[in-house]
Amino acid sequence: MTDTVTDHSLTTAKSPKVETPFQRFRAEFFESRIATAALGIFLIIVLLAILAPWITPQNPYDLGQVSVMDGRLPPGSEAFDGYTMWLGSDGSGRDLYSAILYGLRISLTVGLASGVIALLIGMAIGLVAAYAGGRTEAFIMRIVDLQLSFPASLVALMMVAALGKGVDKIILALVIAQWAYYARTVRATALVERGKEYVEAAQCLGISRSRIVFRHILPNCMAPLIVVGTVQTASAISLEATLSFLGVGLPQTEPSIGVLIANGFEYMLSGRYWISVFPGVALLMTVVSINLVGDHLRDVLNPRLKR
Repeated sequence: MTDTVTDHSLTTAKSPKVETPFQRFRAEFFESRIATAALGIFLIIVLLAILAPWITPQNPYDLGQVSVMDGRLPPGSEAFDGYTMWLGSDGSGRDLYSAILYGLRISLTVGLASGVIALLIGMAIGLVAAYAGGRTEAFIMRIVDLQLSFPASLVALMMVAALGKGVDKIILALVIAQWAYYARTVRATALVERGKEYVEAAQCLGISRSRIVFRHILPNCMAPLIVVGTVQTASAISLEATLSFLGVGLPQTEPSIGVLIANGFEYMLSGRYWISVFPGVALLMTVVSINLVGDHLRDVLNPRLKR
């Protein structure tokens, strides 16, 4: 009796631990130090942007807190109100540290909002094209191919020129410029899933189309969508900064990173580099961190792409 219990306890102790898909994904993602560091940098940037009203010495877009006497001060200078401007000030006397954090709030909001809306629209259109087939699929994909034949920056530029300036306008312009990428990705993945046996079995059982699409096909399309979503979010942030730098995106009164870079461009030749360089570094860190996370997500979610 004792031997039986002992053997059973040894067998139980040696049984392997079963990992959930989330635990496996987390372990594989954090194997890369570069991706882990990039994710940490991005989370810090997001946290600083959220806490900007509480951790900055001024609201750089409140005229009552900005002094013209503080215009174009170099990094480390003391402001007229007594606090230290660690990153200097721009031509209007705004503290660059404060302006960058407030600018990140707008840039991240534009990038994430346009990415989520474009993903939902593109996902719905791609699923309809893949599952409907025939003339419906051909018509939708011709529209997608037509839009993808133009650069996203050109499409966004034309839409902003037609809609005008403003946060809501540029979000709408970026959605129109990006939805086709999601539609093509979902359509390609859904076509593969539609031909599999489990979908044919569900059709034979009389399960409705909507349930087949949303309960069976869509979950298997999420992996490539996540990867495309991270890349397109970084692209949207860069595109918004580009449009604002050109003067057709957000107005001068909005705290955008692109606007900050544009404000300091005219002072570059006079040696006041900090007005454009520090916002440019903040934009670079944000975009690169998102791209590194998305690149590693691609490898984790699709093991065949691992180097």
